Amino acid sequence: MVRVLLVDDQELMRMGFRMVLDAQDDLEVVGEAGNGEEAIELAERLRPDVVLMDVRMPVLDGVEATRRIVAADSAKVLVMTTFDLDEYALSALRNGASGFLLKDAPPESLVTAVRSVASGDAVVAPSVTKRLLDRFLGERGGQLRDASVLDVLTEREREVLVLVAKGLSNAEIAGTLFLSEATVKTHLGRILSKLDVRDRVQAVVLAYETGLVKPGEA
Repeated sequence: MVRVLLVDDQELMRMGFRMVLDAQDDLEVVGEAGNGEEAIELAERLRPDVVLMDVRMPVLDGVEATRRIVAADSAKVLVMTTFDLDEYALSALRNGASGFLLKDAPPESLVTAVRSVASGDAVVAPSVTKRLLDRFLGERGGQLRDASVLDVLTEREREVLVLVAKGLSNAEIAGTLFLSEATVKTHLGRILSKLDVRDRVQAVVLAYETGLVKPGEA
């Protein structure tokens, strides 16, 4: 059973999410919060598998709440946004969210996203993450983190990370590097472990912030 905490300042929105999630045999809503501070307290106390987090809320916004929840290892976070190219979404990803989903996504997408995050996968497509990073990091200019954190990677792992950051799927990376898809998955697993990042999305963010991939590169 996947345990979910709902965080949104609109009660009607939480009610809608609860109806969709509780209708599934393998999903259970274990709590609700109306702001970021409540979310942090409930995440620590209830230890849900996934927090479904709105980003714009009173008292404490969802971005800071995401950072604290992920830092405390209380739960994985799936952020809900109004626009896909939203700086709130990028900030949430940079602070540890496992992905984001539009608030008007169909119920089946919400259910699939919650299950994916619970199983350790990232929800947001790398191509969408790339567009976010191109837009917002490109505006800021320069790298944001020391590139030496990548020194633990082999040349092949760096090649794989570059292609992941450019939005390629495992199958596309396999075709580009003339590897099997299973080998690509093995490389990706090692990359995540060596860089101490939670998922593919966090690896993409790191690739951009260290300058391994520059905003605007194809």
